[in-house]
Amino acid sequence: MIIKIDDLTENKTIALIAEHLKGMEENSPPESIHALNLDGLKETNITFWSAWESDEVLGCGAIKEIDRLHGELKSMRTAANHLRKGVAAKILTHIIEEAQKRGYERISLETGSMDAFLPARKLYERYGFSYCGPFAEYKEDPNSLFMTKELK
Repeated sequence: MIIKIDDLTENKTIALIAEHLKGMEENSPPESIHALNLDGLKETNITFWSAWESDEVLGCGAIKEIDRLHGELKSMRTAANHLRKGVAAKILTHIIEEAQKRGYERISLETGSMDAFLPARKLYERYGFSYCGPFAEYKEDPNSLFMTKELK
């Protein structure tokens, strides 16, 4: 598996983002969807990675710089045909390591409170994320849970 910075121009990556957004729409009410579309993921304060094996995209993830000490995990997704193969864990490890290299003191995330998001929450818990209140521009929302990990 190769994890690389992705400029979001490859059709396979674009399709994975579409799959991600569709999954959010299927499992969250519109007012509680915080997933970024392609234009949002191309903002200058966001770095997006994709994981590949040969010419097949396995998954993706991104980090948004909130400020010079705090990053937000965004757009974590494993392609449907690669679930339960460790893809998300490898991408998450890569992003945490990058956050540490950047000097972030913590990395936070928002995820859904519904059962469909339980596997993601379990993954984040295994990697040391703990539940917290809303951060950055987020507000309390019964459909959202917030997690953070101290890096220093």
